[in-house]
Amino acid sequence: MQFKNVVIQSLAAIEPPIRVTSREISERIKPTLQRLGIRPNLLEEISGILERRVWQANTQPSDGATMAAERAIEDAGIDRSSIGVIINTSVCRDFLEPSTACIVHGNLGLPDNCLNFDVGNACLAFLNGMDIAARMIERHEVEYALIVDGESSGPITDATVERMLNDDMDEQQFRAEFASLTLGSGAAAMIMARKDLVPEGHAYRGSVTRSATEFNYLCRGHMHQMMTDTRTLLTEGLKLAAKTFQAACSALGWVVDELDQFVIHQVSKVHTESLMDLLKLDPQKVHAIYPKMGNIGPASVPIALAKAVEMGKINRGDRVALLGIGSGLNCSMAEVVW
Repeated sequence: MQFKNVVIQSLAAIEPPIRVTSREISERIKPTLQRLGIRPNLLEEISGILERRVWQANTQPSDGATMAAERAIEDAGIDRSSIGVIINTSVCRDFLEPSTACIVHGNLGLPDNCLNFDVGNACLAFLNGMDIAARMIERHEVEYALIVDGESSGPITDATVERMLNDDMDEQQFRAEFASLTLGSGAAAMIMARKDLVPEGHAYRGSVTRSATEFNYLCRGHMHQMMTDTRTLLTEGLKLAAKTFQAACSALGWVVDELDQFVIHQVSKVHTESLMDLLKLDPQKVHAIYPKMGNIGPASVPIALAKAVEMGKINRGDRVALLGIGSGLNCSMAEVVW
């Protein structure tokens, strides 16, 4: 769908305070690596992830989302009473119920007429949240929308390490859980608004989405464990990305060389470089955050966008392509004119 009256007003990203390197994780599982005959630097070597961030103990996903939301609201300079909807998009959540959006809504003291709900769609959810908000704004249902995400990888990393140290951990199980060690933490928030209210905002032109749900079994996760067929997931994910990119070129008038920056959901070095090669993207137009932050799930795209803006890689008027994919499989691609 394409939009004429929707802009991004503000964007905020929060980095957790604790740095955990891949070498530290590899050292923790050293006995199992030695027992299975796996080289000690496999995690860093294959993923390209040098480190990731984690929150302090007892930090909930809603806490990170709230911090990012407070910053986005402050940067937007709006009264929070004008926010008509808050959409939480995180994979991680405080509880099965109530929704994390409801907790963040309460933390922020948003008005009682502000809708609040979670959208769950693996690593694609933030882009889905943007699209839902844009449709509501375009139809004049709300004037301002707040999309938030808070991811916390610490608990699943610790649980995975503990299982990997069990004597019954074989090579097949190790490889199935290996992707869990690439996860990182972080939080993001975005204010979207009606264009006439924020004429200086960054235009959200629209998005396209394609799915290949016959592959929903390739990555299945719980808060304590994630099982992934990484090889097949990469292969089928790239096929879906190519199909979605072709649709985006048709619907949004994309020509690769005419786009100024590509903001990609980043899983690892292999994933990012394979996608760039497939779509023939200029590496200079892709800001990589995975070496320092790992795979932050749905927070990856907004955090990568915020980082690229902060570093001056995106300037006013640039056409920015947002490329997201999530297990399921689902893929969305969108354009922002910054």
